[in-house]
Amino acid sequence: MRPRLRLPMLLLSSNKGDAMALTSEQQQIVDKATLTRINGWQYLTVEGSPYEIGFEHGYLLTDEFKDAIRVYTHMTLETLGMDYSFFVDQAVKLHKDKIPQEYIEEMQGMADGFTAGGFETSLDDVIGWNDWMELTGYWWPQVAAEYSNNPPDGPKGSHCSGFVATGSATKDGKPVIAHESFDDFWSGQYFNVCESVKPAHGNSFKMQTVPGYIDSMTDFYVTSAGLAITETTIAGFVGYDVDGIPEFVRARKATQYANSIDEWVTIVNEGNNGGYANIWLLADANTNEIARYEQGLKHQELLRTKDGSFYGCNACHNPRIRNLECVDNGYNDTRQQTGARRARFEQLLPQLHGTIDDDVAKRILADKFDPYLGYVNASSRNICAHYDVDPQYYADDPHGVWNVPFFPGGSCDGKCANGDDIKALHMWGIFGRADGEPFDADEFMRQHPQWSWQKGYLYDRPSQPWTLFD
Repeated sequence: MRPRLRLPMLLLSSNKGDAMALTSEQQQIVDKATLTRINGWQYLTVEGSPYEIGFEHGYLLTDEFKDAIRVYTHMTLETLGMDYSFFVDQAVKLHKDKIPQEYIEEMQGMADGFTAGGFETSLDDVIGWNDWMELTGYWWPQVAAEYSNNPPDGPKGSHCSGFVATGSATKDGKPVIAHESFDDFWSGQYFNVCESVKPAHGNSFKMQTVPGYIDSMTDFYVTSAGLAITETTIAGFVGYDVDGIPEFVRARKATQYANSIDEWVTIVNEGNNGGYANIWLLADANTNEIARYEQGLKHQELLRTKDGSFYGCNACHNPRIRNLECVDNGYNDTRQQTGARRARFEQLLPQLHGTIDDDVAKRILADKFDPYLGYVNASSRNICAHYDVDPQYYADDPHGVWNVPFFPGGSCDGKCANGDDIKALHMWGIFGRADGEPFDADEFMRQHPQWSWQKGYLYDRPSQPWTLFD
């Protein structure tokens, strides 16, 4: 008997020609899971022991994981000059002994699931994959001078727009949380998994994620404890403690085991190594409290309220983190995507005060007002960033994010949830771009042939509707 596959809207091809015949025990594990392919998303539900959760995920997402590894292997060399396997080896060396046994078992289950699905994978492979974003963005800049004559001076990407509101700021007085991922399109094209996890221990949770990850990575969660969590990275952050615990472990553990904002912050800060440093946004649907937790390596700040809003635009608000732990991150520069989005959130959230609900959240994520030019204009300076159409006439900051013309990156999705959604373990998602605009890879490369080296690795993302994951 095959696993239950609900395919109500869009059937995607799956080739398991190399798959192994499942044992009866493996089949019983997989039968606990469901997979729905809808509106560009892979909606996966998993449950059971850590190993079972991992095996279910791995077996059902084998083809997607296999292709992601193919693309990341090529693009890691093209963008960093180092082999993908180099970072896998470093992840194992730095972090394998810092991963709790529960998550080792889950990742072993994933590896076995991928192998059973026809793509031979080891535990170390899964560890390296989960650690890739942190190591390439945060560890690598600290050590690159040992390998390169032109090392990076900090993370060159900054990911995401997001906000959280409550009290008089929202339509019903309950929290609303929303987020969209920014990334290179070749990377963001894999952010299309919504996974509902019912573990043997701790809270159940639903998250946006990537094939092969045990945490969200893009970081949008709702949990059975009534919490919702998201973040935007801190642009230009510099600092990394090789003796600390990787962020993917800390974020997953906090989400699974915390029952309050305070508990979540405490757990995510245990073993803080500065990896994937974030401006965390949190909501507690039980108390209607929201919080912003800016987490540097040396400095942190937690603000909370039951009446108001917080936002994240990659520019850190806390002056100690911003000035002492970051390279210039465009805080006041509306020519840059960070400063521009900060200015727009400062305009938009007060204008919409008292009206914010799921529908308004979706409109905010889709906003294309350009604060530097002063009118609606698709560009890198939008809350819904369109780097791919921006000639970047105005960007001259050497530390700016992706400040080259027509960069194939920006908004890759959108997610939101209100207080009732959070309590019901529901979330809304749109895959492709938060405003629903399509991306045609071949047409993009025809117009901008300087990016044709990504052909075969960069995919179309057609226009998709918002989907409720209930």
